[in-house]
Amino acid sequence: MQPEHITFENPLQKRSDLTLWVNEILNAVTPFFKNNASGIDLANFTTHYGQRIANMEAFSRLLWGVTPLLAGGQEPEQLSLYIQAIKNGTHPAHPEYWGEVGPSDQRVVEMAAYGLLLALAHKPLLAHFNEQEKQHLWQWLKQSETATIPDNNWHFFPILVQVGFHHAGLPVNHEAIERHFAAMERYWLGDGWYSDGPDRPRDYYISMGFHFYGLIYSHLMKDIDPQRCATLRERATVFAADFIHFFDDDGAAIPFGRSLTYRFAQAAFWSAAAFAGLNVYSPGVIKGLVLRHLRWWMRQQPFDRDGVLSVGYSYPNLVMAEDYNAPGSPYWGLKTVLVLTLGENSDFWQAEEEPLPPRQTPHSIAKAAQIIVHQPHHLWLLTAGQLERNNFVNTEAKYCKFAYSARFAFTVERGRFGLPHASPDSMLLLSEKDNYWRGRRECLTVSVNENVIYSRWQPWHDVTVDSWLVALGDWHVRVHHLDTARELDSTEGGFSLCFRPQPEQQTAKGISHLSGDKDTSMIACLSPHLRQGEVVLTPPNSNLLFADRAAVPVLRGEHSPGTHLLISAVWAGDPQDFNAASAPQARLDQGVVLLTSATHHTHITLTELPSD
Repeated sequence: MQPEHITFENPLQKRSDLTLWVNEILNAVTPFFKNNASGIDLANFTTHYGQRIANMEAFSRLLWGVTPLLAGGQEPEQLSLYIQAIKNGTHPAHPEYWGEVGPSDQRVVEMAAYGLLLALAHKPLLAHFNEQEKQHLWQWLKQSETATIPDNNWHFFPILVQVGFHHAGLPVNHEAIERHFAAMERYWLGDGWYSDGPDRPRDYYISMGFHFYGLIYSHLMKDIDPQRCATLRERATVFAADFIHFFDDDGAAIPFGRSLTYRFAQAAFWSAAAFAGLNVYSPGVIKGLVLRHLRWWMRQQPFDRDGVLSVGYSYPNLVMAEDYNAPGSPYWGLKTVLVLTLGENSDFWQAEEEPLPPRQTPHSIAKAAQIIVHQPHHLWLLTAGQLERNNFVNTEAKYCKFAYSARFAFTVERGRFGLPHASPDSMLLLSEKDNYWRGRRECLTVSVNENVIYSRWQPWHDVTVDSWLVALGDWHVRVHHLDTARELDSTEGGFSLCFRPQPEQQTAKGISHLSGDKDTSMIACLSPHLRQGEVVLTPPNSNLLFADRAAVPVLRGEHSPGTHLLISAVWAGDPQDFNAASAPQARLDQGVVLLTSATHHTHITLTELPSD
C-alpha cells in the first residue's frame, strides 16, 4: 500500500520536484506533532537512549530537510511548528526542555542539524527569536564543546555547532574545533579514507559522515581556515574516485555495514560535493548520481502507510536495525537533499543528468579492503571481514560476509542454531556437528591486491581458515585452507534470491544452481573432494531487499581433524547473462592453486601461508 501523503509519480528530475518531495516527507510527520512538544513520537518502539531523546531525535532530523528549503529561499509549510519546538526544547524552564547532555549522549549527534541550520539559515530562523531565546539556543548547543563522546565520526558534531555559531554571529570556541579535528586525524588512513574511529570499520560513515561534514566545513569556513579546508577537499576528491564505484547504473548502492536504515544518505556525499563545488565529476554526472539514487529508493517501500519513513532498508524491518535506530532515525537520509541549497540557476540544477562514467573493473580499494566488480546488470564487492568493536546487532552479517551486492543485498542472522537462521549467503559457516554455526568475524591478517583479498580468521582457537577471494571476470572464486583440530561440518553459500516466485533448483554433487525469470545464483565446488549442493531457505524479513523468504544455494561438507582445501566458484545475475563456458576452473599443482577462465587467470600459493 502506497502512503497517500507521498506523490509516487513525482519524477524527481527538477529542483521543484525535489522541493515538493521534501515538503511531502515533512508534512507526513506533521500529524504526530503535539501542542508545545519539542519532540515527535512516531512509533511504539525505542532505543538504548530511551523514548524522550528518541522523540527529540525524530524532530531534529527533519531539520536536514528544513534547512535546505530555508537556505534555498523557501519556507517549509509548517515552519512555525519547527520554530516553536526549538524554542521549547532549548528553554531550561520549559517542561519540554531537551535537557543537559551526559556521556555519549545522542543529543550531541542531533546538535549537528542545528549547527547547519544556524550556518545556512540563521536569518530566517533567528528573525523569530528574541535575545533571550537566542541565548537559550546558544547555551544548549554549547554543551557539545565539552561533552564526552565516542571516539569516531561524532567529533564532527561539535565542529558543525561551532560553524553555525560562526555564521550566526554567536561566540565561537576555536579550541573545540582544533581539538575535535585533531582527534579525527588519528584515524585518517590515506588515499581518501578514514576509519570510523581507531581500528574501526570503513563503511558508509566515511561518505555520509566524515566527507559529508568535511565538505560542508570546507565550503563554509574556507575564508577563516583555508589550509584545513583545502586538505578536506583534497581528501574528498581522492575518495570520490573510489566511492563512485559503489553506485549502479539504476541508482542503487551496495548495501554494506551498519546504519543502512538511513537509506538515501548513501548518496549524501554527492550532494555535499555539489554544495561545496567539488571538482570531481561534471555537474550532470553528480546530478544523475543523486537523483537516480532517490528515484531508486522511491521504487522501494521505505514509507509506512502514513507516509512516515520506517526503520528498515527497502521495506519496514526491525530485524536488521541497530540498538540506536529509533522511529525517527531514518530521517538522517534527508542529508542528501542538501542540493536544495543550490539555486535554480546553479550548475547542478542547470545541468542535464548524465550517466555514470566508464569505470574500471575490478576496482581495488586497499584502505577499505574491498574489491568492486561491475558485472553487466550486477554490481557487487568482495571484502575482508571488518570488526565492529561495539558488536552491534548482526555485525558479522553486515561486515564479514565475503560478498555484498546491489542487486541481491544480503540476509541478516536470526539465530546461530540451524542454517536457515544463521545467514549462510556469501559466507563459509562451520559447525561442530551440532547445528550451531560460526563464520568469519575478526580477521587476524588481511591483504589486498588488484583482484585478490586474503584474510586469516579463527572461528575457534584451534581452527584456522586462510581465505582468498578472487575476482575473476564476472565470477568470483573462493579458496579456503582449513586447518582444524575439530571434526566439523561446513556450509558455504552464494548470493540469495527471493523464494517467490520459486526459482528452479539444480542441486547435485559439486553444484547448487537457482534460476528464475529475472535472477540466477549459483555456487560450484572446485575442490578435489566435491561438496554436496543444497538450498537453504531463510526466514521472512531476513534479506534487506525483499521481505519474503530467501533461497540460498549452498555447498555442504564434512571435515575430519587436519587440513582441507575448499574451492568454490560463485556467479549471480541476469539469467540471460549466464555463460557456463566462462566458469572458472581450478587445478592444484605443488602447493599452488591455478585458477583459469576463458578470459582470466590467476594463482594462489598455498605453500607460502602467512605465519601468525
